[in-house]
Amino acid sequence: MFRPIPIQRLEGAALLAAGIVAFDASGWSWWWFVALSLVVDVSMVGYAFGPAIGAAVYNVGHALIGPAWLLVWWWIEPNPAVLAIAAIWLAHIGMDRTFGYGLKHPDRFDHTHLGMIGKGGS
Repeated sequence: MFRPIPIQRLEGAALLAAGIVAFDASGWSWWWFVALSLVVDVSMVGYAFGPAIGAAVYNVGHALIGPAWLLVWWWIEPNPAVLAIAAIWLAHIGMDRTFGYGLKHPDRFDHTHLGMIGKGGS
């Protein structure tokens, strides 16, 4: 009845919403959100060195630990820039997870913790 992948995609949508709310609280201009929302995808450059290195670099950029650490930093010492960057990063991860782009397995780009991306995907 409750399949895990659709639940994880809904969790991704919740992360996206949380990132948007947090960004709004930062007070930064929304053009920053738009301009920086895809910066995390620079981590895909790791795939130029093969799927194992690519997955490792991609996963560092797309794991929740990065924005979580920034939010802890912001909580300890409030700074709108830190909140804005954490929020954009969190929203990006949430958007990716909503659309099925999960953390990568080291064998190939389209093999994620949310299943396969593309025609064979979930």
